[in-house]
Amino acid sequence: MTLATSLDAGLTEMALELSVQAKESLLAYLSLLIKWNKTYNLTAIHEPERMLTHHILDSLVLVPHVEPGRLLDVGSGAGFPGIPLAIARPNLQVTVMDASQKKCGFMQQVVIELKLANVNVVHARVEASQAPEKFNLIVSRAFAELADFVRLSAHLLAPGGHWLAMKGVLPQAEITHLKAARVLRALPLQVPGLNAERSLIIMEPV
Repeated sequence: MTLATSLDAGLTEMALELSVQAKESLLAYLSLLIKWNKTYNLTAIHEPERMLTHHILDSLVLVPHVEPGRLLDVGSGAGFPGIPLAIARPNLQVTVMDASQKKCGFMQQVVIELKLANVNVVHARVEASQAPEKFNLIVSRAFAELADFVRLSAHLLAPGGHWLAMKGVLPQAEITHLKAARVLRALPLQVPGLNAERSLIIMEPV
């Protein structure tokens, strides 16, 4: 099965319709990740099929939970989930942020090569970052414990905004330790081809 066929199968399973251009951009992004990973070790996963499942599809599973507006992806690494979300939803203004210069360099190259006008790359630690305009959605994927994620990024959340934290197994202990935020929803995520528990925690400030 080709990567294009696997992508189509995954999108069908998620009931997610994307344009031909979006699918081509996702595959081009994957191709860049495969190429750069050989030199820069951006991800511990090296097999293209697993990169598609564990990174691209694992990011796209968030699409039904994001609305148009300004989204900040904290600790993006090689761009997940921010860049796939930006490709799938051109009406999102996405800022991808990471403390690693190497990973930001890769993301900037992706933005240039794929002409992603709705993506901004920021090299910074989130707690030290200032934004002229705040974000209605702040997303993280295995970035930190929920309480730390909320504490470090609260100054960047717009009034009425939400945090979206992608996790593995539902982190009940982390939810219990939350003080500055309340959980609106905690739901399981089904990622095609990924035989592991995934969950999404949606939070708002207290």
